[in-house]
Amino acid sequence: MPDLSAALSPNHSGPDATSSRSRRDPLAALDTFARRHLGSQGPGVAAMLDALGLESMDALIDRAVPEDIRLTAPMVLPGATSESETLGELRRIASRNKVHRSLIGQGYYGTLTPTVIQRNILENPGWYTQYTPYQAEIAQGRLEALLNFQTMVTDLTGLEIANASLLDEATAAAEAMTMAFGIKGGPDRATFLVADHCLPQTIDVVRTRAEPLGIEVRIEPVESLSPDAATFGVLLQYPATGGDIVEPEPLIAKAAAAGALSIVACDLLALTLLRPPGEMGADIAVGSAQRFGVPFGFGGPHAAFFATRDRYKRQMPGRLVGVSKDAQGNPALRLALQTREQHIRRDRATSNICTAQVLLAVMASMYAVYHGADGLRQIARRVRTMTRLLARELRSLGHRTNQAPVFDTLTVDLGDSLAGRIHAEADRHGINLRRIDDRTVGISLDETTEVGDLKTLLEIFAAVAGKTAPGVAAGDADEADYPDPLQRKSDFLTHPVFTRFRTETEFLRYVRRLEARDLSLCHSMISLGSCTMKLNATTEMVPVTWPEFARIHPFAPADQTEGYLELITQLESWLCTITGFAAVSLQPNAGSQGEYAGLLTIRAYHRARSDFNRTVCLIPVSAHGTNPASAVMAGLKVVPVRCDEAGNIDVADLRSKAETHAADLAALMVTYPSTHGVFESTIREICAIVHQHGGQVYMDGANMNAQVGLTHPGLIGADVCHLNLHKTFCIPHGGGGPGVGPIGVAAHLAPFLPSHRVRAPFAGSPAAEATGPTTAAPWGSAGILVISWAYIRMMGAAGLTEATRTAILNANYMAHRIAPHFPILYRGEKGLVAHEFIVDFRPRKASCGIEVEDIAKRLMDYGFHAPTMSWPVPGTMMIEPTESESKAELDRFCDTLIAIGREIDAIERGEMDAADNALKHAPHTAGMIASDDWTHPYSREAAAFPVPGIRESKFWPAVARIDNVYGDRNLVCSCVGMEAFA
Repeated sequence: MPDLSAALSPNHSGPDATSSRSRRDPLAALDTFARRHLGSQGPGVAAMLDALGLESMDALIDRAVPEDIRLTAPMVLPGATSESETLGELRRIASRNKVHRSLIGQGYYGTLTPTVIQRNILENPGWYTQYTPYQAEIAQGRLEALLNFQTMVTDLTGLEIANASLLDEATAAAEAMTMAFGIKGGPDRATFLVADHCLPQTIDVVRTRAEPLGIEVRIEPVESLSPDAATFGVLLQYPATGGDIVEPEPLIAKAAAAGALSIVACDLLALTLLRPPGEMGADIAVGSAQRFGVPFGFGGPHAAFFATRDRYKRQMPGRLVGVSKDAQGNPALRLALQTREQHIRRDRATSNICTAQVLLAVMASMYAVYHGADGLRQIARRVRTMTRLLARELRSLGHRTNQAPVFDTLTVDLGDSLAGRIHAEADRHGINLRRIDDRTVGISLDETTEVGDLKTLLEIFAAVAGKTAPGVAAGDADEADYPDPLQRKSDFLTHPVFTRFRTETEFLRYVRRLEARDLSLCHSMISLGSCTMKLNATTEMVPVTWPEFARIHPFAPADQTEGYLELITQLESWLCTITGFAAVSLQPNAGSQGEYAGLLTIRAYHRARSDFNRTVCLIPVSAHGTNPASAVMAGLKVVPVRCDEAGNIDVADLRSKAETHAADLAALMVTYPSTHGVFESTIREICAIVHQHGGQVYMDGANMNAQVGLTHPGLIGADVCHLNLHKTFCIPHGGGGPGVGPIGVAAHLAPFLPSHRVRAPFAGSPAAEATGPTTAAPWGSAGILVISWAYIRMMGAAGLTEATRTAILNANYMAHRIAPHFPILYRGEKGLVAHEFIVDFRPRKASCGIEVEDIAKRLMDYGFHAPTMSWPVPGTMMIEPTESESKAELDRFCDTLIAIGREIDAIERGEMDAADNALKHAPHTAGMIASDDWTHPYSREAAAFPVPGIRESKFWPAVARIDNVYGDRNLVCSCVGMEAFA
């Protein structure tokens, strides 16, 4: 491939880098990617450098990045490919995967994604480039879809409150165990009973989560589960992994009698026919919404659900969407309760969850809206009928199957070690069955199963039995109801949203109506510090829904997943190069999970060296709120480290704390560049101090966008670093999920990376010292790894490095423009920031009562999403422009903030009323502007169109400013509440 250096040169003066390259090499590919990804090149870069008084990009980096951590040679990665070449290469890789009919089950099922949902949500940047709905006034569409999700879950589980999704079923069960332990557990009540019929990957993840917390997990046969005074919780599966439907109510009653909480892992589709766990007295229900229209994706991303009793709402992990009202008295949605409290509580948080699976929860909720209760029942009845029909005919062939009632899964006892022959024959017919042992096979039917599949299955089993396959006739279906104790009699999904949209025309308009209520990267830059909202290029996204990637079961045989394994191996290798580490685990399916997995790896390393006493984790007071929560989850004790007046880690305090805890120091958690947006010059000294006292350095990779190609964690001195592929490496935020948070580790930690029971056939047996699995699937959210693979492949080493340099340039240019109007809180030793910076609005509050929230809401009137607000410093905003925004967009945002500054100036001078002004009443909706009742001293024009150009593409906030306090005091978290507020 041609060299990218000329095209990416900071001194290139032409309007288009490609024209220069083409003149030099007329045969070069024209659809190169870096020029499309980087927002400013040539004149734009020169103008920003000139504004900063710098002669070149090299001069900028020399001043911004400490010399002692700079790479002395370029990264070694494959040369960049063009967009078309990349898609061609991915086609070749995808062709190595074999798309079989997977009837493996075990928590993952075939599903038919309605094409209107695939095209208009999953493949639509208007949905997948949204940010987490922390600014609710411009996120009403996605919040409504999540409220639908919560309503769907509460209706189907029969419980009172549900969150807006978790990461996967196994981690949801682990969260439920932790919550139950917090409510009922203690030194004398630390036993968690798990029925042996639960999903094996769930059992493994629960064990991993339990061990650092001192919880004893006991796996017992479901028929002999016996909670006692030492039991704080019980986990059941409904239906069971092998297909049996064991009535949960007696076991739930046993748990209650022993003073323990009952947790039921259940199947949403089955619950359309089965009595919901809430009606049987269960305290918590968890599971996966994957089969509601979300493809396999080799394990994810999929939205888990979590429902519980109303009395436990403050202990419930994850995000909760609630109903409140806006300043006009209209109903409005926002995130409620512990959504905010998880970060505030820090080491006392009930969870480290900061990433849900919003995009996938939206898809699942829309699947329920699309089908409605009747449609879901029909799907469920069809699946159950086919399963019963298959069971009957298998028994006629002499095979033994489940005696208990079933929904979609059969366990077939073949005898005489015939399972291998069955699998071989099934494979020949393009079908995967579950491999249980040498005489037992599992079959899980689903929405995609056809009558022809049943005929094929019967032919396979008949051939092995030496018999003739029985015929299958639709009229043979037996639709007998479940026994009365198991039979669902209650209604569900009765809210009009689940009954109103039956034609595609109506449904499409509903989806588009919600999309129009949300601001995304389709509208303007989202400059959230530490969140890296950059371009999610279409070429990166296109392969996600290819069948060869989307329709692969996570437990499919290794010879069917060679393409995935090639892609994963390459991505791991590239990430090792980028981070300077020896090994990478792609298993964590969120940044929070990466933190947790990284700390578990450190913990396992210490324990392998018999350093059981090393349990102290040093964490700067400026750290992410999830850092201390993750440390506690990993069984560590948090000791805070002070920051100095410049926002840097106080090295003297760090040294003192490290010396004090030299005998029990496990780790330091540090973010680099710092959470305050500065390249701290003492970072190598900081790492050396920790190592000197026997600890390991965990680096939070949230700010990796300022490191790639210039430095890396390995060079700096870190031992482990998690990476947010949904930030630095272009996987989109999807409104607050999906995420991917892999960890890279130095060689001495590689044996302790997370394992998985299903991974061994693919990549060899894990090391004996390996940490247990942290997520349900071997490679976490593998279905979206193709995005980061494509980004790295198309950018190459030169493109990735230039992206980092451009991100740093953009941040410093914006800080330079904003500084005369608002203070920039922290800078490096040479006066520059890293890739983000903090703007201090506290003086304005002191002078005229304008809060940072007022500025955040006023930004909406100008068409912008507010930057990160009041974190890590209250009363401030942290701005990160990323590399993919153009100088024109950077200037538009700076002009907006400067204009808002002038509005504040007018208030300070007394020219505008201190209480009745455009900032205090922002955002202004179309309804407010059109109302006959306008009593404000400022004009409608000033409210809605404060600067020229907005009229051309005005984004109207859907609601006025939301009253969060009212919503928390009057908590309503299901669709029913919307009717009450109408």
